[in-house]
Amino acid sequence: MDAIQQAFVIESQELLQQMEDNLLQMEGGGSDPEIVNAIFRAAHTIKGSAGVIECTFVVEFTHVLENVLDKMRDGEIQPVSDLVELLLACADHLRVLVACVESETTPDAEADKASHSLRSKLQEFLGAAPAATSEVASPADGVVQVSGGGEMETDNWHISLRFGKDVLRKGMDPASFIRYLMELGEIVSLTTLPDAIPDAMEMDPESCYMGFEISFQSDADKARIDSVFDFVRDDCIIHIWPPHSKLADFIAAIDHLPEDPMRLGEILVQAGALTRNELELALKSQSVPALPAEAAEGEEAEPVVPLKIGEVLVNQGTVSPEVVEAAATKQSKVAEKKSLESQLIRVQAEKLDQLIDLVGELVIAGASANLLARRSKEGRLVEATSVMSRLVEEIRNSALQLRMVQIGETFQRFQRVVRDTSKELGKEIDLVISGGEAELDKSVVEKIGDPLMHLVRNALDHGIEQPEIRIANGKPGRGTLKLNAYHESSSIVIEIIDDGAGLNRDRIIKKAHEKGLIGDNDTLSDAEAFGLIFEPGFSTAEKVTNISGRGVGLDVVKRNITALRGDVEVESELGKGSIFRIRLPLTLAIIDGFLVGVGKYSYVIPLNTVVECLELTQQQREASTENNYINLRGEVLPFVRLRDQFEIAEPGGKRENIVVVQYAGQKTGLVVDALLGEFQTVIKPLSNIFRHIRGVGGSTILGSGDVALILDVQSLVALASSQQNRKDAAEAAKV
Repeated sequence: MDAIQQAFVIESQELLQQMEDNLLQMEGGGSDPEIVNAIFRAAHTIKGSAGVIECTFVVEFTHVLENVLDKMRDGEIQPVSDLVELLLACADHLRVLVACVESETTPDAEADKASHSLRSKLQEFLGAAPAATSEVASPADGVVQVSGGGEMETDNWHISLRFGKDVLRKGMDPASFIRYLMELGEIVSLTTLPDAIPDAMEMDPESCYMGFEISFQSDADKARIDSVFDFVRDDCIIHIWPPHSKLADFIAAIDHLPEDPMRLGEILVQAGALTRNELELALKSQSVPALPAEAAEGEEAEPVVPLKIGEVLVNQGTVSPEVVEAAATKQSKVAEKKSLESQLIRVQAEKLDQLIDLVGELVIAGASANLLARRSKEGRLVEATSVMSRLVEEIRNSALQLRMVQIGETFQRFQRVVRDTSKELGKEIDLVISGGEAELDKSVVEKIGDPLMHLVRNALDHGIEQPEIRIANGKPGRGTLKLNAYHESSSIVIEIIDDGAGLNRDRIIKKAHEKGLIGDNDTLSDAEAFGLIFEPGFSTAEKVTNISGRGVGLDVVKRNITALRGDVEVESELGKGSIFRIRLPLTLAIIDGFLVGVGKYSYVIPLNTVVECLELTQQQREASTENNYINLRGEVLPFVRLRDQFEIAEPGGKRENIVVVQYAGQKTGLVVDALLGEFQTVIKPLSNIFRHIRGVGGSTILGSGDVALILDVQSLVALASSQQNRKDAAEAAKV
């Protein structure tokens, strides 16, 4: 797929998402005309871009859709629920067509059938029988077509078009705009102007020198005709005159277009835009106020501002002051939008990934340089590498920021899911989004979509009750599903909150006993009991639906989130609702770590989980021989000895330290031999052979070239907590 097609696919996907968001807003009661305009602009841009790459199946389908949206803009068609439903289906079908462009295939028979069906339904709203969109409309009755330069009636549009030299370099084909113009009507006459073509020796084969004078018959308004040239507007000279335009308009064009006035005037006469008498009058007339003349040498030129031109047009009687004021306001908004767009650059994700990889290697190389500098004990070298380390850290942070995106865009996509699913289930559910400005790595966003989809659909199906049941229980008939996100340390927390029936703890425990997941004497906390729903094949649903209830999905959610070094927990109150809370790292590439040593081995603890470090005294070591916990300022702190956890055979030293870590509100101690300080860590994933090892989340390369394991604090905290709970339960049983 070439660059233009790729740009079309990316832009169309973004526009279709905007179209869907606006349609959902319209369905929710949005009557702002700007919503309709935004939907129209999205469809029109997709059609225009498809015309540029000559993708006829997208152009043909979007043509009818655009007609319906145009009548909605004019108030001739009202956005009733059936129409909004149809427009959403059209947006879905356009996604299918765009996917065909992406895969460089043509729509299959099923897609063609869907296109025809949707176009027929759109035509019903237009109040006309379906027409073959591949045929160009013929001129209206009474218009006389002329060939050979004779005169004709002047009820045609006239378009004066001069393409800029850089049009071809920007991937635009001038002929495609002419073909696209024919979608709106018929070109009655077209004159090609080669005047700008230089001598052969001076010609640049990548430059465009073409100009056209076009007599055009169409029922479209000026805005629609003008929008044909949206993609080349900044690089071209474009004048569009409606039928029976004022003579002053043509005089201004003759004065300012690059061709010889007499030659250009003859072309206008041949096209039927002017009579010969009008041409002679135009060339002699001095009555029309001219635009500011070029400044003499040494003088400052008077700026040509829109307001100045507007005053000229008002004085001519061409437009009213109100029109000029409205145009100036709109122009300022357009300028503001262009200013914002000029600050943004679209970069391929692969290039960002490559940059992150190089920064990771730079971090490793910097650590090696620091190590060598310290060993050399050369003061100036140590100072130089210290400065380099600071700069590498700034580069790392800046590079990671390039891949950070707001999660709000992901949240917004669930508007459609909630709408369609609630209708299918016969429920009334509102989606409330908050914290959409929270940012995380793009790679994390891409991988969290499916787990979020499972949790949202599960909440819609099992969580929120039917309206009649809610009303009987004293709740509003409409349920509420909330998506919330916020930062917590160096993690992001995503919450899926519903005000539904909540989880039935007793039913979960009973089901777990039946499946043999727990014993008869096991005592579980609420968190452990609710965590059982993530076991494979576990479901308490009374019936299976098209959405959920088969006992698959939540175990996949847990597995996918764990693979992202994240965690999911559940809070629920029967009859009140549930909260599914996901914690994820902000990035999967580079983290700040705390380096520790156990024997001859090194381990890295994510720095954001470290609370404090303290020495394990001889008295504490003796007291914790059987019980793996200590008294930390009146608080019970369970701990895990990394020497025992990773079965390190060599004996320990005389001193031991505890690194206190915290995850999801729980504190745990990690007993190590040595504290080696902070360390920038480039995460290297482990092979699948080691994926079942508990407590390890990845690996990294130290400055010395040795490999250090990155600890998975989440699983170590869970391990310490479960060990402590089992001991507490055993002691309680003895009593």
